[in-house]
Amino acid sequence: MVSFTDVLENEKDNLPAMLGVSTAYMIEKAPNKARNYLKRIAKLPYNQEFAEEFEKAYLMLADIYIGRGKFDLAQDLCKKCLSFNKSCAGAWELMGVIMEKEQSYKDAAECYEKSWNFEHQASASVGFKLAFNYLKAKRYVEAIDISNKVLAQYPDYPKIRKEILERAMEGLRP
Repeated sequence: MVSFTDVLENEKDNLPAMLGVSTAYMIEKAPNKARNYLKRIAKLPYNQEFAEEFEKAYLMLADIYIGRGKFDLAQDLCKKCLSFNKSCAGAWELMGVIMEKEQSYKDAAECYEKSWNFEHQASASVGFKLAFNYLKAKRYVEAIDISNKVLAQYPDYPKIRKEILERAMEGLRP
C-alpha cells in the first residue's frame, strides 16, 4: 500500500493525500501539523473535480481556527466554502458557532437554521444549537417548535427538554 507521504514526495500538491495526512494528524491530536497541510490546501486554486476534498479541508481548518479564537480566519474559510457550495450544512453550522461565540444569537440562529434545513432537519446537535439560539434571541415559539422536532426524532436527547423547551415555555408566560 502506498502511503500519503510517498504520494506527496512524488506530487507535493496532491490534494487527497494532503487531506489524508491532515485527517491522520487530527486523529493523532496534532492539529498544528494538520493545520500546515490544510493551509497549503486552502491556497490551492479551486478545482471542481476535488470539490468534496476542498470542502472538507476548508471546514477542518475553520474548525481549528475557531478553537484558537481566530474567528475572522474561520469565517473567511466558511465563506470560501459557501461560495462554491451554498448548501454546505457544515459551513453554515460553523458560521453559527462563530456568531454564537461572538454572542450574536440572532445571526447564529440564521446560520443554524440554514444548516438545519440543508440537513433535512435530521441533526439533533444542530437542532439543539438552533433552538438554543432562538431562546437566546427571545424567539420562544421557534425554540419550542425546534425542540419538539428534535424530541420527536430523538426522545432521549439530553438537556433539550430542561435547558430549552421548559425555559422557552416560561418565557412565553406573562
